[in-house]
Amino acid sequence: MENLCAAGAVLCLLYYFIIVFYAGITADFSWIWIFFALLLFGIRQILRFSGSHPGAVSMWILRAGLVLLAAGAAVFLIQAAQVAGGMFKKAEPDLDYVIVLGAQVKGERPSRALRKRLDCAYEYAVRNPRTKLILSGGQGSGEDISEAECMRRYLTEAGLEPDRLLAEDRSTSTRENLEFCRSLYHPENARTGILSNNFHICRALILARDSGYTRVSGIPAHSDPWMQPHYIVREVFALSIYRFSQFIH
Repeated sequence: MENLCAAGAVLCLLYYFIIVFYAGITADFSWIWIFFALLLFGIRQILRFSGSHPGAVSMWILRAGLVLLAAGAAVFLIQAAQVAGGMFKKAEPDLDYVIVLGAQVKGERPSRALRKRLDCAYEYAVRNPRTKLILSGGQGSGEDISEAECMRRYLTEAGLEPDRLLAEDRSTSTRENLEFCRSLYHPENARTGILSNNFHICRALILARDSGYTRVSGIPAHSDPWMQPHYIVREVFALSIYRFSQFIH
């Protein structure tokens, strides 16, 4: 068990450095891998100390700690399975509208994550010529234009007709994406797709239904394979925080 904890701690640290190398030191939520490494290293030290000093640490404390860890791991795995389930949703054909959720813009160009969403949106729009796209995302730090405007430029340059594109350029979160898009059409009377990177679909659909979207389905775009484990972990925590906030309210 001690060796497993030590190996896990090393792997978490190595993955953290992969994230930093690949996505930069400011990569969102990357610190969680350092936390995991410290947690595993701490568990290893407790196990080693209790093994070399019998009776120094109460068995009840050790058992309670293991039960809590097991419960936390079970909750994590259940929600990770839900996130993974969203990654394999099949896009419904001929939807009335597809909301393309925004992601980071670097200057005036889409980030890798946003480009994958836009390529998926373009492919869907070509296959379903009746569908209109709602491009949703405001302007954040480090962005010279809004995410909606960046998406509009990318898709029109790719050849989509401008009259098929609607823009929502005020939102700064997934919840706002969905709330502000409601003002552009009547989602209760339309079949709506939510398009985002695959790891994000589960939470996006939960937020959409809680925001009053009744006829909604997910359209998963690809995501970066190197970052996929990190994205799934991040989504599990985001989903847990959202569900807890709903529970206490």
